[in-house]
Amino acid sequence: MMDYKKSKAPVNTVTRNIMDLCEETGNIYETVAIIAKRANQISIQIKDDLSKKLAEFASYNDSLEEVFENREQIEISRYYEKLPKPTLLATQEYVEGKIYWRDPQKDAQQQADA
Repeated sequence: MMDYKKSKAPVNTVTRNIMDLCEETGNIYETVAIIAKRANQISIQIKDDLSKKLAEFASYNDSLEEVFENREQIEISRYYEKLPKPTLLATQEYVEGKIYWRDPQKDAQQQADA
């Protein structure tokens, strides 16, 4: 599991310069698509991590009388609630150059030109 708390991603929304973001791709829409795909990957990973941790606390008794709050479970939930949103994490990774992507159409075009 990646430690998302160690990310330098802001917890709140940050205004970004569009020209800086699209510098590498040359196209803001391509940049947004790359960040969106990475954000979806991060979201799935966070959800899986949270589900695994909360599954440890799953009670197999469905009795309503036995429902109680587990302090550890609450702490885990709070940890995940305080994390930056996946889009902010993905944007930070993109800005830091930590996202690898490729465009199969451009790769095919380059091979055809060669």
